[in-house]
Amino acid sequence: MSETANLYVWVILPYTAMALFVGGHIWRYRKDQLGWTSRSTQLLESRLLAWGSNLFHWGAIAVIVGHVIGELIPSRTTRAIGISEDVYHHLAGIGGGIAGFICLIGLVILAYRRGAIARIRVTTSTADVAVYMLLFVLIVLGQIQAVGYNVFGSGYDYRMSVGPWFRSLFYDPKPELMSDAPVAYQLHAAIPWMLYALWPFSRLVHVWSIPFQYLGRPYVLYRRRYAPPRAAGR
Repeated sequence: MSETANLYVWVILPYTAMALFVGGHIWRYRKDQLGWTSRSTQLLESRLLAWGSNLFHWGAIAVIVGHVIGELIPSRTTRAIGISEDVYHHLAGIGGGIAGFICLIGLVILAYRRGAIARIRVTTSTADVAVYMLLFVLIVLGQIQAVGYNVFGSGYDYRMSVGPWFRSLFYDPKPELMSDAPVAYQLHAAIPWMLYALWPFSRLVHVWSIPFQYLGRPYVLYRRRYAPPRAAGR
């Protein structure tokens, strides 16, 4: 990849996506609060939704935790607590592979549900299709890295390239760090920015609307509208 291409892919694309991510959420909240929802289709079909949604969301949470550890925690930190690079990458590959597989199965169920059930298919927007496609590609690429490189392959130390590049975006961009990364890692690092740019304009905004207020809400008391009938003989 040329120096100009490196600049566009590893600097301009991330900063553009960040601007769209932040600005898009502000615009969406100000202009479309009624549309700030997951647009749930649970009433139209619930069995596949229950399986797909749970598998996808729990798998995604595990994947995100793994990415935070891998991208934000330098390798010197894990070495300092006694975890060698070989052990780290092997464990990360197995854990990431399992989490990614669960996430992928959930996504496939959700995609099948949207495509196979007509009354749900008609509620599917272009943004939904784009989100599903981006997520599918990202998860498959992640599986290739986790299983193909780190479990059954020779491994690749992404914490010496992808991790430092990502952290450098917040103080001094270093696009050259990504020049020699394998293609699968380059794609897996570049495609998420497209998802972040699309995020504010899709149903993904619902992840910021977790109803934490319910945790401290008092119990709802229910009272009978009418007094119960008296027992015979009273």
